[in-house]
Amino acid sequence: MEKVVLKVDGMTCEHCVKAVVNAIVDLGGTADVSVDLGAGSVSFSYDPGKTSLQAIKDVITEEEYTVID
Repeated sequence: MEKVVLKVDGMTCEHCVKAVVNAIVDLGGTADVSVDLGAGSVSFSYDPGKTSLQAIKDVITEEEYTVID
């Protein structure tokens, strides 16, 4: 498992937290997903054999949030 922290713009409330967490968890191959609204970040672990970092970024974007590289 690889640990990652991504900066994500547009998250402002608990609904945002649930949307992002659920999207990442539903993708599969991820664990320990958490959002820090104050920092505007999402942290998680993922298994590169089951999913990719790009796929995770894509599901966040599909929820209409912006991943800042």
